[in-house]
Amino acid sequence: MVTAAPTLAEVSEATLLATIFPFFPGGAAVAVGPGDDAAVLATGRATVATTDSMVRGRDWLDTWSSAGDVATKLLTQNLADVAAMGATPTAVLVSLVADPQTPVAWAVDFARALGSGATKAGVVVAGGDLSSAPAGVLMVSLTALGDLGGQPPVLRSGARPGDVVAICGTLGRSAAGLLLLEAGADRAGASGASGDNGEGTPGQHGQQGLRGLCLEHHLRPTVPLAAGREAATQGATSMIDLSDGLLRDGSRIAAASGVSLALESGLLRADIEDLREVVGEQADECVLAGGEEHSLLATFRGELPSGWRQLGRVEAGHGVSLDGRPQAARGWDHFGGDQSRG
Repeated sequence: MVTAAPTLAEVSEATLLATIFPFFPGGAAVAVGPGDDAAVLATGRATVATTDSMVRGRDWLDTWSSAGDVATKLLTQNLADVAAMGATPTAVLVSLVADPQTPVAWAVDFARALGSGATKAGVVVAGGDLSSAPAGVLMVSLTALGDLGGQPPVLRSGARPGDVVAICGTLGRSAAGLLLLEAGADRAGASGASGDNGEGTPGQHGQQGLRGLCLEHHLRPTVPLAAGREAATQGATSMIDLSDGLLRDGSRIAAASGVSLALESGLLRADIEDLREVVGEQADECVLAGGEEHSLLATFRGELPSGWRQLGRVEAGHGVSLDGRPQAARGWDHFGGDQSRG
């Protein structure tokens, strides 16, 4: 006899919490962890805080994203924001808002992947919240905290003419992976065993290998976390996480700093040619406007740290240009959608 998998409506909140808490790592930074009205963190100095949410049907589709994929992506986008401030992530708080008919297994798989990712990043899961929702609704949210190590944060507003514009990580892979999935690619082609840490340079993979890496980077993106803190200690003047696309996020640095980011197509050519083998003519837009990449974009006055590569220079002016031609700040907008597609 086949027994239907239990849903959240069939277990108590206490039972669910007792099931998922063991997946969440603790640590010395948490004086009081899950179980009380609030967590107590031992910080003692300036703390970076950020939060992000994901909604089913808007930020992911069950068609190709598992609970583990959602947890990994949610954790990555929060930790990337912390790294972009020049901080080291220390703790996260997680919330689940779900239709009571959501399978318990979904919540357990989500918690397992979140705990595993947090452990790998050296981050504790300090607590969170559970709430029921109307039929069909499933939303997750994460708040991440980070330690600046006693140093000032790296803001978007510090770029000055003469600085070098540089990136640590990849460009366009997540957008290419999404295009592949929309075209019917099997997520089984994702290369979870690739060992790629998100800091690879273009031109190092065959077509099939790169297809897998693009699928993997969209479903379970990575971020060069340590590079954020290292950039801060080596003189980064501004920095941002590439969550909404190179042009859109670059324009945010330009606007905050009152400068222009002058990108050079020659320094992007390898990224584009790499992806052209996978998504054809759409490679240009993947690199320039593709979101959810979570690489780090920064500006430097001096020599670039290891793992960073130049994309252009900071000049007087406004906005972002490519080979001297002004570029619209296209990319992902939470209410306007993907403006790189139309």
